[in-house]
Amino acid sequence: MKTKNVNRRDFFRLSATAGAGAIILPNVTAATLCKSSLLEETKIPVRTLGKTGLEFPILSMGVMRADNPNVVRAAYTSGITHFDTANGYQNGRNEEMLGNFFKDKPRESFTIATKGKFDYPLKDNFEEEYTELLNVSLKRLQMDYVDIFYAHAYDKPEEVTDERVVNLLKKFKADGKARHIGFSTHAHKPELIDSAIEAGIYEVILLSYNFKLDNLKETNEAIERGTKAGIGFVAMKSMTGGVEDAEGKKKINAKACLKWVWQNPNITTIIPGFTNYDEFDECLLAVQNPEISPEEKEYLAMLCNQEMLFCQQCGKCREACAEHLPIPDLMRAYMYAFGYKNASLSKETLLALNLPEKTCATCENNCKVECPSGFDVARKIAAVKPVMQVPDEFLS
Repeated sequence: MKTKNVNRRDFFRLSATAGAGAIILPNVTAATLCKSSLLEETKIPVRTLGKTGLEFPILSMGVMRADNPNVVRAAYTSGITHFDTANGYQNGRNEEMLGNFFKDKPRESFTIATKGKFDYPLKDNFEEEYTELLNVSLKRLQMDYVDIFYAHAYDKPEEVTDERVVNLLKKFKADGKARHIGFSTHAHKPELIDSAIEAGIYEVILLSYNFKLDNLKETNEAIERGTKAGIGFVAMKSMTGGVEDAEGKKKINAKACLKWVWQNPNITTIIPGFTNYDEFDECLLAVQNPEISPEEKEYLAMLCNQEMLFCQQCGKCREACAEHLPIPDLMRAYMYAFGYKNASLSKETLLALNLPEKTCATCENNCKVECPSGFDVARKIAAVKPVMQVPDEFLS
């Protein structure tokens, strides 16, 4: 399959052309031009998202870390139509940026997914708080509805099937605030997918999916079951932290990681979190030729047994921790700081955990946790904890 790469020079040339067309033909917007001609020219493969009927290019944009609307513009103009954010990203500024960017774009020319997290077990006022969360997101996005609303970061099957959660998500859809409903997860994916099939209301699942998964066979089998039940799947964390090594010093081959995911036809699209033009160029180069090469397969196979930054979120570390700390979340915060080089996101993640004031004081210098993936858990926690004390203005 031959496709054309759109680099930065192409983008500015095409943007100028689209602008000129809008002047000559007032009823033809830049978005119309890019969706009717540029998308055809780039020939980005398209897949259907389960029973939703939505058709997405296999490359989408995870906007979580992006704070430059010009990068969003580059993605949109190049034929990307799906953009993923969340209520908590950048303390709401992420949704606000997207709202300002898309407010004058034809609503049918893009799809937006946002996410909202809630405490579990549920509070007495869960329904009121969670409804307000979605209302705030819609206000920031300047939209009447989102195309997908995800209950964010499930890690227990009982969350998936909880009657109060299910009823409220159904209400969001019935009220027209979300066209489709789903959930995101980093952990226990096979069990959660089977619970979603049982619940019968979830149309989309956003899951971490990459070549490093230690339960890849079981996950793929569950995805297959979910696909047959009409659930659509979107992949995240496909670049395992963005680096090859545990210290976060050597950048990973992003093209190989993306292509690996695209080999699974049950994954509709990927939401890589590119934040600048160079990272976006890598993604476009990958989609230009999405078939993975033998050399790329060999490269990824070499990394399979190497310690990196991607935590499997298996949760076994919690059992061994004397303080029962949320170690998988701490490892994710470490990945954000040392892999993504995004200390702000790391701090945001850490603060949301409400850690004890003297974390790790109980067993200082004598940590009993042994990670199945070989992580030096104590060292990584010690390295990332100081991020919480750094003033926001000094963080990247």
